[in-house]
Amino acid sequence: MSIIQFYGKLCNSLFAQFLNPLILKNPTPPSTSENLRKLPTQERAHRTMEAIFQATAHIVEDEGEGALTTNKVARKAGFSIGTLYQYFPGKEAILVAMINRERRRVMDKLQTMMLQAVQERRDPRTIVRELIQTLVESFGSGPKHRRAMIRLAWRMDHHEQVTQALREAAERNAFALGQLNDPHVRVPTPAMMFVATRSVMGAIRSASLEDSPLLGTPEFEDELVRMVWGLLRV
Repeated sequence: MSIIQFYGKLCNSLFAQFLNPLILKNPTPPSTSENLRKLPTQERAHRTMEAIFQATAHIVEDEGEGALTTNKVARKAGFSIGTLYQYFPGKEAILVAMINRERRRVMDKLQTMMLQAVQERRDPRTIVRELIQTLVESFGSGPKHRRAMIRLAWRMDHHEQVTQALREAAERNAFALGQLNDPHVRVPTPAMMFVATRSVMGAIRSASLEDSPLLGTPEFEDELVRMVWGLLRV
């Protein structure tokens, strides 16, 4: 098995573990049309939604999630409540849209990283470190103004349908990449994948929820890389 195939499988499992808590609890996942009352088709509409997202993030960061209301978001964004309701039926729909957008951003970034890894034939440990860096930044540390939103997302529950879509996307990305065989990498087993994904997920989740000062430090990243590489190498 190539390192890229392993990387795709690892991304697949990590997405399933990291992004499960990033989707709001709901027995039937809402469709895009249910989350968004008006789909943005013009630049002005995109700017309106971006202002709503930024206002929501600032309120959560500055005042806490308990202070979040649609009226407060509308005021901070500089719109009437009627304008906000043209796009979102409530605050939970805003949060879901923000989380979905971040999920897509991370998936796109990881896909680009994999393509570059193939083209440049990077060594496996470099690939592992880049994966860990992206996951820590996206679901743990991130810029200071995003940390409260990240913690809020971790406290939310998940949709199995969404995580299944993420698994399929990760598998397609891995399949699309060429071979980059490495004799120093073990063939992944179910036990290895379980331990690697749960360990990385648990460490980042706990550090985020505890607002640990370790987040964003080289020491934290190094230990995660050392742990995954210890499982991966022959």
